[in-house]
Amino acid sequence: MTGTTFYEQLLAIVGNVFDAYSAVLFLPGPEGGTCRAVAAFSLGDALDRDAAIVPGMGLVGWIIREGKPLLISNFDQRRGVLGYYRGGEEERIRAFMGYPVAATGGALCLDSRKTYTFGDKDLKILSQFAELAGSHLARSREVETSLVDHGFYQCLRLISTLHKTKPKWEAFRSGLLGLLSQATGYQYCILTVRDESGRSYYLEGASENPFPGGRNVPQRFSVGQGLVGWVFKNQTPVYSGEKDEAGATGLPLFGLDVAAGDFKSVICLPIRFSRMTRGVLTLADRRPLPVTEELKAFAGMVAENLALFLENLHLRTRLGRPSA
Repeated sequence: MTGTTFYEQLLAIVGNVFDAYSAVLFLPGPEGGTCRAVAAFSLGDALDRDAAIVPGMGLVGWIIREGKPLLISNFDQRRGVLGYYRGGEEERIRAFMGYPVAATGGALCLDSRKTYTFGDKDLKILSQFAELAGSHLARSREVETSLVDHGFYQCLRLISTLHKTKPKWEAFRSGLLGLLSQATGYQYCILTVRDESGRSYYLEGASENPFPGGRNVPQRFSVGQGLVGWVFKNQTPVYSGEKDEAGATGLPLFGLDVAAGDFKSVICLPIRFSRMTRGVLTLADRRPLPVTEELKAFAGMVAENLALFLENLHLRTRLGRPSA
C-alpha cells in the first residue's frame, strides 16, 4: 500500500467517524519547515488540496508551531483563518478541530458546517488518528533512508573497484560520473580540472552535456569564474538544494558569459591532492532537490576516492616522464 493511498483512506475514515465536512492532513517534508496537505477528504469541491502551511500561519500553523491541539466549537473568521479553502468556502465553516502530529510534525485537522459538532472526547480520538499518521510517515522514512543508504553503499563498492575494471582514465572517469548520477538522481555529474598554469580550468567530463541544446563545451574558464571557479579559488565545498530558493550563492555554474542554464540544486566539492585543489566534482540539477547529510557524506567519499585516483595518475605521469 502506498503512502498516498494509506493517508487518503485514513482521512476518509476520519471524516466519516466525526461526520466532518472536511479533513486535511498536513505533514512536513524530510527537511522540515513548510507543511503541505498530503491527503484530504471533503464533501465539497472548494478544498485546496495543494495547500501549504508555514508554522505559525493561521490556526493550522499555530497547531504546527506550538505542538498543541485546538478545538473551536463556534468558529468565525475573526478568531483566525484555516488557510485550506478556496474562494469564500471558509466562511461557511462553523466548527474546527486540529491535533499536532507529534512523531514528525504537522497537523491533522477537520471541520464542520455545524456549530458545537466536536467535543473534548472527539479531540482525544483525533489524537490517536494523528499518532497513526505520524507513525506511518516515520516508518516510511526509515525504509526510504535504508534504501538510499543501501544504494550509496552499492555505488561506493562499485567505485572502489572501478580502477580495476576500467584502468584507463577516460573509461574510469565516464564510469564514475555515470554511477554517481545514477546513485544520487542528479542529472549532471561534472568533473572540472585546473590546467597547468593554475589560472584556468576546463571541463574534463560529464555524465550529460550541461549546456543547453548540446552545444560544444568552451575550452577554458578562468579560476574564480562561476560557482565552480569560486570553489577552485576558495577551496571550499558548496551545497544548495530545495530549501535554498535563491540557488547556490546566486552564481551561474561556469560564469555569467557561459549559458549553461539555471541549476536549482548544486553540490561542488574540491578535489585536493599535493596541497592544491586540482579539480572540482559537481552535482547539478535543474530541479530543486534535497541536499541531505547522507548525500553530503556520500558525495564527499566519492570525491576522496577520485582525488586518490587522480593523485596516483599524476604520480605515474610524472614518473613516466624522461629526465632532462
